[in-house]
Amino acid sequence: MQKLDRETLWGLEQYAAQRSQFRAEIMAHKKSRRIALGPHATLHFEDFLTMKYQVQEMLRVERIFEAEAIEEEIATYNPLIPDGNNLKATFMIEYEDVVERAAALGKLAGVENTVYLEVAGCEKVYAIANEDLQRSTDTKAAAVHFLRFELDAATVAAGKAGQLLQLGIEHPGLAGSVTLNEAQQASLLRDLA
Repeated sequence: MQKLDRETLWGLEQYAAQRSQFRAEIMAHKKSRRIALGPHATLHFEDFLTMKYQVQEMLRVERIFEAEAIEEEIATYNPLIPDGNNLKATFMIEYEDVVERAAALGKLAGVENTVYLEVAGCEKVYAIANEDLQRSTDTKAAAVHFLRFELDAATVAAGKAGQLLQLGIEHPGLAGSVTLNEAQQASLLRDLA
């Protein structure tokens, strides 16, 4: 799978000229990659384009143009791009009210370890969470987690053959699941070799 490097990025001036069109393309692209697992949990599946947008925006906002600093941004975000046999997502737990969010997160310790992907006829694949650093404690969940779903060849083949793909959470405090629609499933399956 393609990863970011300096040649795949635009310089600040070139990005300024491309930004409006690129942003519209990315927002449309992200639409089928944003999967709600209930009113308070969302998976945002990442790929080369979403990470290119993220890095371009970071470079723009921070006005980064030095080669070493650009390489640092690339090194930070490349791990979130799928490798061909996995899917990678940002898992967000969202409550608008700050007090409600704090109370909910206090009851969701370990929720990131209960997120799963299941292709019909195959075993559930539980997410590998937060490889960069531990985000939750024994008594409280973090609001943002980075997840990786490692898929075996049989699961990939079943998904590509049209078997339905389901995502869910088994934690009793945030349990829920959703079967992907055709556009969502097609978008995620493009991440797999």
